[in-house]
Amino acid sequence: MKLPNKLFRQGLKPLIFIVLLIPALHLGWGLWYETLGANPFEAIIRGLGDWALRILLLTLAVSPLRRLTNWGQLLRLRRMLGLYAYFYAVLHLLGYLLFEQFFDWTEIWYDITERPFITVGMLAILLLTPLAITSTKGMIRRMGKNWKRLHLLIYPIALLSVLHFFWMVKLDISEPVLYTLILVVLLGERFVNSLRRSTP
Repeated sequence: MKLPNKLFRQGLKPLIFIVLLIPALHLGWGLWYETLGANPFEAIIRGLGDWALRILLLTLAVSPLRRLTNWGQLLRLRRMLGLYAYFYAVLHLLGYLLFEQFFDWTEIWYDITERPFITVGMLAILLLTPLAITSTKGMIRRMGKNWKRLHLLIYPIALLSVLHFFWMVKLDISEPVLYTLILVVLLGERFVNSLRRSTP
């Protein structure tokens, strides 16, 4: 399966770019018009984090979907998806720093060192940052094989992100369980594919 390059660049990619921006616009609209419920700041922080995780898992799904559909152009969406995951993760972090801690660095440091779900969340964003910085074509060329090695960090980042969500939720764990199962499937597909490629 392959779309004409012009249609892919001028049609599908811009459409996906706009679609991925909608959740942030929706949350901003809800904050402005006070439609996010009794605790809008919590809704903002939670919503941004949810979308960061969803798009991160979608980024991981690109390679399996490409193998399943034989649609090579899907790989050209992976960088945009990864950057969007980082975009939402950074907004999630900024929402926590501003709306929950009001940039009180003493309290923030306490959270990082004493609350495990904050610890793993911060670590996930920290590890995601070099991946975002090195996502340009120029950096890919300069780093060569080291670029692929660095971007293997996506796997521990995904694990940390799911763990962050799991530890954050106090009552209904159905959503983090769902994301965990999705991650297990995505990693399992990669493991099976690796075994197939290594089998003579």
